[in-house]
Amino acid sequence: MLSNAYVMVAIILIINIVYVTFSTMRMILTLKGRRYLAAFVSMFEIVMYVLGLGLVLDNLNEIQNIIAYAVGFAIGVIVGTKIEEKLALGYITVNVISSYPDIEFTRKLRDKGYGVTSWYAYGMEGDRLSMQILTPRKYELKLYETIKHLDPKAFIISYEPKQIHGGFWVKQVRKGKLLNNKGTSKSSDKK
Repeated sequence: MLSNAYVMVAIILIINIVYVTFSTMRMILTLKGRRYLAAFVSMFEIVMYVLGLGLVLDNLNEIQNIIAYAVGFAIGVIVGTKIEEKLALGYITVNVISSYPDIEFTRKLRDKGYGVTSWYAYGMEGDRLSMQILTPRKYELKLYETIKHLDPKAFIISYEPKQIHGGFWVKQVRKGKLLNNKGTSKSSDKK
């Protein structure tokens, strides 16, 4: 089976896609502080690495194998990052500055389950409402939509916090209460 050039290219391609996907996931898990899961993934990663590289090194005179290895590497990076986007591990902190300090921005976001700290600020063109919002990454895009709906001209900056400690909001997330108030949000919208 390995004597067929097309089969060899396909096997090398698939092995390298799997290897680099595992590698990308391991790196992301390590950065997120999930070292035991990262170590577990690394066992499969290294097996794929040895198999793929071994096939290429045994047949260095076949240029298509080297190309398959390189293409598999590139596709593996894409697949790994897509998987990470779907998993959306961790949290995101979003800083928002609204030019409408009198709107009930903060209350509306809290009603949706987001952790919000707000304060009044003064910008170049007058009073502003400044907010810092913490949310799991899986709700990041929904948060942006909500902010843009409330204030299409809001200034938004986001970043990923390395460590979170304390606060009532962290307890709410651990209990699974964030954004699980779909029934209450519908009733509050009617009021």
